Amino acid sequence: MSTATDAGTPVVVVAPDSFKGALGAAEVAAAVARGWRTALPDSEVREVPMADGGEGTARTMVAATGGRWVEVEAPDPLGRPVAAGYGVLGPDASGRARVAVDVATASGLERLTRRELDPWRASSAGTGVLLRHALDTGADEVVLGLGGSATTDGGAGMLAELGVVFLDAAGAHVPATPLGLRDLASVDLTGLHPRLPEVRLDVACDVTSPLTGPAGAAAVFGPQKGARPADVEALDAVLARFATVVGGDPDHPGSGAAGGIGYAVQAVLGGRLTSGVELVADAVGLESACAGARLVITGEGRLDGQTASGKVPVGVARVAARVGVPAVALVGALGPGHERVLDDLVAVWPVGDGPRPLERALASTAADLERTARMLAASLSAWAAPR
Repeated sequence: MSTATDAGTPVVVVAPDSFKGALGAAEVAAAVARGWRTALPDSEVREVPMADGGEGTARTMVAATGGRWVEVEAPDPLGRPVAAGYGVLGPDASGRARVAVDVATASGLERLTRRELDPWRASSAGTGVLLRHALDTGADEVVLGLGGSATTDGGAGMLAELGVVFLDAAGAHVPATPLGLRDLASVDLTGLHPRLPEVRLDVACDVTSPLTGPAGAAAVFGPQKGARPADVEALDAVLARFATVVGGDPDHPGSGAAGGIGYAVQAVLGGRLTSGVELVADAVGLESACAGARLVITGEGRLDGQTASGKVPVGVARVAARVGVPAVALVGALGPGHERVLDDLVAVWPVGDGPRPLERALASTAADLERTARMLAASLSAWAAPR
């Protein structure tokens, strides 16, 4: 491995996920960069904040590409108007207009209190409003992050805002919620937004659940959205009816993501589901940023066995490996199964300063990251120094 004392300006790439509850990915990257520069001020530090399709992906991509945020009023999961929005990404070599939309921004659990959770009335309409606005204003490529939804409507609310009409046996309109879809008999797709066929829709999704069944949207994710056991069975039946009427493949991996939005984007909108971290890495130019670097620093708040299944640290390490650059991770905590990631990362550095209350740990995250990055840089510099 080239070292920080070799000739030329050493390049380090900082590409972390957010530390949930403490800092966004851009803030994590900035703290790590400050610490590294303190120890090795002659370094070139490239900050590339990352995400995997969960909450905050759109803002992370805006920060990484030098884009901008567009504010849009949209309905929350219960239909109340809220200030939401989406990201217009910075330009790339293609010259195409690229945007990033998070389901969670308008249709997320974060919009509801625990007492407000209502799986029968919660709708993804707000996500449809954001997508429609992006299409109306000229988007050529859309990245849709599916994490954190409060809905189990099969994406019906989103589809309704994009021009799909849902009808009962008498030809009357039915609401695009699970409650209304119990009476669904047919759909009218003639009003679907005319720009959809010409727009590339990439969906960041690391969930492999089908739409229905014991591993489906209602069974796996319904309880966290307020569904009781009896609701789960009934919601699953509604989603099965929905899929029978709409068509497409409800068993396609990822169809159950975001309460069935994964199904809707494939069956109706022509979108493609792909690994969230790979999609974000491509959109922000991570591989290009890593080219010529001597080290990549990634990280997340908690690193455990799930990290190996498509989370940011492993995804970043694999991108770095393609251009021959080693990667290390700075993490807030280690959980069961963290050993699984050591095939991809050359080292994992916990940033905490010993046991302490959670509130104190969260409040000191930036300082902990800065200190740990400074120690990492100093250690590598000392290791590489001539003897």
